[in-house]
Amino acid sequence: MIVTPAVRHVAAGAAALLLALPVPYAPSALAAPAAARPGAPAEVAEPTPPARHVVDPARLGRPGTQVQPLRGAPALPALSALSWVVADASTGEVLAARDAHKPLPPASTLKTLFALTALPGHDPDERHTVSDAELTGIGEGSSLVGLKEGYTYKVSDLWNGVFLSSGNDAVHVLAAMNGGWTAMSRKMQEKARALGARDTHVVSPDGYDAPGQVSSAFDLAVFGRAGLQDPQFTRYCSTRYADFPAGSWSYGIANTNRLLTGESGVARYPGLIGVKNGYTSNAGNTLIAAAKRGSRTLVVSVMNPQGGGGLAVYEEARELLDWGFAAGGKVRPVGSLLPAARASARPPATAERPAVRAQAGPPAARDPLHALAASAGTQGAPARDAARDASASGRTAGLPLALVGSALGAALSLWLWRRFGARGN
Repeated sequence: MIVTPAVRHVAAGAAALLLALPVPYAPSALAAPAAARPGAPAEVAEPTPPARHVVDPARLGRPGTQVQPLRGAPALPALSALSWVVADASTGEVLAARDAHKPLPPASTLKTLFALTALPGHDPDERHTVSDAELTGIGEGSSLVGLKEGYTYKVSDLWNGVFLSSGNDAVHVLAAMNGGWTAMSRKMQEKARALGARDTHVVSPDGYDAPGQVSSAFDLAVFGRAGLQDPQFTRYCSTRYADFPAGSWSYGIANTNRLLTGESGVARYPGLIGVKNGYTSNAGNTLIAAAKRGSRTLVVSVMNPQGGGGLAVYEEARELLDWGFAAGGKVRPVGSLLPAARASARPPATAERPAVRAQAGPPAARDPLHALAASAGTQGAPARDAARDASASGRTAGLPLALVGSALGAALSLWLWRRFGARGN
């Protein structure tokens, strides 16, 4: 058959059109196994991160001592306290505990919850004149800072009375300034629940013994840790000595936390921040203590030691702090001081990561969409749009190409029929 110039023109045009059309991008081809694509880089997985130790949230509810030592961990000290907790104040991880949720009377350590609740209510420089009604109802034998009716005090003075002298008179006045005794009890209960402290039942905001009033070593550690997040709280609880006004003169008051002051034959603990001690005949001695060493801050709570006298609470807290600092990185946590909802919201560190292609070889051998997407960070929206358009063309470009080919074939057939069919071929 003789190819006429018209046929040659049609064939040349079809070839030019086919060459001009882009080759469709086929993701399935790139997604094929490396063995099916000679010369393609091997599929490798990113290194698996160290496994995050799963903490049983019910572990701290079990009776007895809870600790998970690793190789080289120091032995726990033998303590007489009915309940105790030692935790990392930064992460909230509980390093070890004994009967952490055992309900026990807290004595004046409950003043930490009172401070967390009432501190935001008034400026430290605000002045307040004490009324007689505000000093009524103070429990017999309570510790007092010495507030007097008709005297005017700064709010900061009242808080020094709470933290240093554990003054129940100062608590009564501050409670009156924040809605009254009953309202303050309710607010403290709500604050405890918001912090995840569910063992605490508030009856008397100053910590004075009252029927049904209990807390736990866990909750006290929660209160201590929360207090360390507040600069005002930290400043008050770490103050060793202050002048307390008394009209035209003043007198000195000392913090009753012996680990902080080194009084009564108790050696000061290096790096101690505070927090609060307490005592009643029903509760025995209780203590929340926090200390910093290097980049680590620990918080411990100790409730009612059964031996060693009235100062044993300080020595047992000292032993727990020493152990906690020595045990850094050598124990698995047995719980957390964080509220359950927040602790469970953390993504697991052991989640598997998707396999990624090794980036060996020349850039031209890499996934073109991957390279385009990588450039989006520096080229902005146009590059991102190009990546999206390229991805779309991989799915749809094959259809227009088939239609164009079919149309060209039909046109060529029609022309041949007209050219030669009319002659009777």
